[in-house]
Formats: sequence, structure tokens, C-alpha cells
Amino acid sequence: MNLSKKKSLAARTLKVGKDRIVFLQSRLEEIKEAITKQDIRDLQKEGAIILKEKKGKRKKEGKKKRKSAGNIRKKVNKRKKEYVTMTRKLRKYTAEMLKQGKVSREDVKDIRKKIRNRVFKSKANLREYIGGLRK
Repeated sequence: MNLSKKKSLAARTLKVGKDRIVFLQSRLEEIKEAITKQDIRDLQKEGAIILKEKKGKRKKEGKKKRKSAGNIRKKVNKRKKEYVTMTRKLRKYTAEMLKQGKVSREDVKDIRKKIRNRVFKSKANLREYIGGLRK
């Protein structure tokens, strides 16, 4: 007796895979008579069709991460950001000084190298250095 069509009908009706459906041997004749989806549902309620449990691993609950002393990460980019803002400010100031004619091109080259090497801590520091050049 081939009940593969009944099994596929049951799978569609009960919304499970064919592997999970088991027909009781004692009630095969009733199952053979079932034509509609409603017949299949009734047979399942009566216990003629049994559904196996799902196989496979269950998903584990993830470990919750704690914030301890070793796990705290500081923003490293802060240092870089400060460097970039200071460099831009100082370069802009040297360009102004060049336009005004207070500094020569050679001095500007030298100053820019010093800016890159972080010799000047602030704009006031650079102003002081330029003042020393003029004397």
C-alpha cells in the first residue's frame, strides 16, 4: 500500500516536513480513505497521524559580555584628531604670514617641517618662534 501522496497531503496540511509524519499501522485503512485536508486534520486530532519532534540542536543563549577593567577601550583617534586640528591651524597661520610678507618661503618650509614633527604646542608658541626669526 503506497501512502506517499497521503503523506505529502498531510505535510502540506499540517505545515511540517514529510519526515515528521507517522501513520499508525492499525488505522491505515482510515488514512487511505482520507481525501481532503479536513480529513487529515481530523485524523491528526484523533491520533491516527502522529507528528515527530523536531530534530537538531537548539540555539544556545549567547554569553553576556561584561565590562571589566581589561575590556574598556579608549578612543585612540582622539590623539590623531587633536594633531590634525592643531596642524591645520598652524599651517593656515603660516600661510597668512607668508601672504603678509612677514616670513620668507625658506622659513615657511622649515616651519612646516617643524609643525609636522610637533615642535609647536600651540599657535602662540608658533607666533613666538616667528617673532624670534624676524630679529
